[in-house]
Amino acid sequence: ILARTASVDSRMSYSQDNHLFHLLCEDGLLYLCMAEQEFGRRIPFSFLEEIQKLFVAQHGEEASTAEDLEFQDAFQPILSQQMHYFSSDDRADIMRRVQGEVLEVKRGMVENIDQVLNRGEKIDLLVHKAGNLQGDAFRFKKSARNVRKEFWWQNIRLMTAIVMVAVLTIYVVLSLCCGWDFKKCQ
Repeated sequence: ILARTASVDSRMSYSQDNHLFHLLCEDGLLYLCMAEQEFGRRIPFSFLEEIQKLFVAQHGEEASTAEDLEFQDAFQPILSQQMHYFSSDDRADIMRRVQGEVLEVKRGMVENIDQVLNRGEKIDLLVHKAGNLQGDAFRFKKSARNVRKEFWWQNIRLMTAIVMVAVLTIYVVLSLCCGWDFKKCQ
């Protein structure tokens, strides 16, 4: 499997028992990690991409002519640090997701701008779209305000119910101790 993947830039995952083996091959270098299935594919491939970026930045051209395990001692602390970060820090996945979303939005914006330029649309159309975006933002703000008010009223109703239950509980306890007409406690 390793011999086949080492010659082609690719991403692959193989399953064995409860573990997934993730392979990232770029520029003739193979990056491999093993993770439990609960990690899925996104986090391990984010880890491998980060390792690839750091390894190329640190060793660059030396990597293609290096002997097996030549950089192990120098790169081991970075591997340990990244393994700890990607396996225990929740921000690793969130950050990758947000970066991916930003990149996707950026690509979409670039495509949209290219299409606008290719079709020769006028600035007025862009102004109209910006106005629509502003209207959407206003509606979003208004709906967010309504949701906040609804949760506030829900909180008030809940607190009122709790106070009523507490008062009723105190009344029942006092009634049991002092009698229903409270003659025993006078």
